[in-house]
Amino acid sequence: MSENGGIGWPGTFARLKAGLSRTAATLTGGLTSLLTKKRLDPETVQGLEDALVRADVGAKLAHQLAGEVAQGRYDSEISEGEIRGLLAGAIGKILMPAARPFIPDSSKKPFVVLIAGVNGTGKTTTIGKLAGRLKADGKSVMIAACDTFRAAAIDQLKIWGMRAGVPIIARGPGADAAGLAFDALKEAREAGADVLLIDTAGRLQNKAGLMAELQKLARVVKKLDADAPHAAILVLDATTGQNAIAQVEAFRDAVPLTGLIMTKLDGTAKGGILVALAHRFGLPIHFIGVGEGIQDLQTFDARAFAHALTGAE
Repeated sequence: MSENGGIGWPGTFARLKAGLSRTAATLTGGLTSLLTKKRLDPETVQGLEDALVRADVGAKLAHQLAGEVAQGRYDSEISEGEIRGLLAGAIGKILMPAARPFIPDSSKKPFVVLIAGVNGTGKTTTIGKLAGRLKADGKSVMIAACDTFRAAAIDQLKIWGMRAGVPIIARGPGADAAGLAFDALKEAREAGADVLLIDTAGRLQNKAGLMAELQKLARVVKKLDADAPHAAILVLDATTGQNAIAQVEAFRDAVPLTGLIMTKLDGTAKGGILVALAHRFGLPIHFIGVGEGIQDLQTFDARAFAHALTGAE
């Protein structure tokens, strides 16, 4: 699936398929028993709709997708493989507009990326993996450790920075995050860095304070570059299911989000939430995480995802 800058076959697709196996089992596991009659009757369509709801696609979208699979095929003979293929096609159409790779604008130097997300989403690890990918692509990268409320986040970024050979700009726990972001952008400009990744705090339980802090951070970097941040990416945890929708809404109210990264798809049966997010918000989905390794942060490929999700060939 590399023709659109996405996932290459076969190794990466195999990891994607393995990572989405729990959702695929939830989504299509019941189809074998439903299709004993080999006919697409109302019971089978309802069973498919129920499976989509269990996979966290959402009730309304599940009804729409099941209807699309059934359109013009009621009471006709159909195999399980055909249903998987039809469902993959219907899901792929929803996902395709969201499959936009993350490409920093080289005319912005450094290209400033604000990375947001609640604690526990894998945000800090994702930043480290993203820095490694960008470095491997020949970009000079710096990371600003602006989640100053968690000493563990700062330490974790330092470890990832060493792994990737990327400098980390950090202060002690409790330091002013906006001031640190300002200093980091100044240093990145002086160093001629291509990309500056800014980690941010993720205390959603103190939503008003968190959002005010994000807005302040964005305002402060504009003092050095009126167009910064050039991207604001939200990291979401697939295991939270429908809660991811509320998180997008909350962060979008604070900063203009430009894209999403979905992590932990390998640890959940709720991978359908990505379809729901694409349908509802239309935001670019840049990467998905299907494992712990740096290679498991994959460029999002709509067709590969739809096929892995449904178990289609």
